[in-house]
Amino acid sequence: SAFPGAHVIKLEQNYRSTQNILSAANEVIRHNRGRKDKTLWTSNGEGDQVKLAQFDTAYEEADYIVKDILTETEKENRPFSDFAVLYRTNAQSRLLEEKCILYSVPYRLVGGVNFYQRKEIKDILSYLKTIANGQDDLAVQRIVNVPKRGIGATSMGRIIAFASAGGMSFYDACARAAAVPGLGKAVGKVAVFTSQIEDFRDALNGGATIREVMEQILVETGYKEELEAEGEVEFQTRMENIEELMNKAVSYSEEVEHPSLDEFLEQVALVADVDRMDDSENRVTLMTLHSA
Repeated sequence: SAFPGAHVIKLEQNYRSTQNILSAANEVIRHNRGRKDKTLWTSNGEGDQVKLAQFDTAYEEADYIVKDILTETEKENRPFSDFAVLYRTNAQSRLLEEKCILYSVPYRLVGGVNFYQRKEIKDILSYLKTIANGQDDLAVQRIVNVPKRGIGATSMGRIIAFASAGGMSFYDACARAAAVPGLGKAVGKVAVFTSQIEDFRDALNGGATIREVMEQILVETGYKEELEAEGEVEFQTRMENIEELMNKAVSYSEEVEHPSLDEFLEQVALVADVDRMDDSENRVTLMTLHSA
């Protein structure tokens, strides 16, 4: 009615898929409300049957997918590059990446960044490393002003110089901010940071789980609030990734008898530090449906 005399042209021929894939898609989509009815067809023939496998957990699903790819490459002698795994959100890549690493399956991420290289994951892990022992200077320097606390590059430089002169870690120098020459107003801001870290340490020592401490970090530092300011889509994506890191923390805590933050960080490091830069093109492709 908005366009009188308009003519509807349906684009129903598909050139990429086989008929079995199209028929399955047709059946799923047939139930959508308010859709224009159309029937996709192809001249590519029936093709293989679509296989459906259902799992109780994402962990089992990822395990099955990567093992299935391995079986195919070994039995049928097919290259890894024959395979792609498509998922809905970027956060879902974590389990798949970890399983690929576990089974030595080379992979490449398309349109995304390796899970442990994502900004928000590095930030939260830097907080956890700082809470664990504060010995990783790069981790502490990464988050001392994240979210923004008004601790600029000049202040950072002065703390680094003080630490270096006193042969102490960057975090210990922060804890003695009042003694750092020329720090001025930044002293109070650094003190807020170190007292937050001490609070998180106390919570952990008092029996809080790693997940609970992560939730505290998000709220008490204002990290979540700063993410929200980035806009809804960005916020949602980053929070999905953080949620996925929390899932890892929870499954780690359930697996071991005496969970510790240090051990959790070691587990993460084993996966995060694997050199994935296998330069050959013979790799499984991981990407979101959106990228595809």
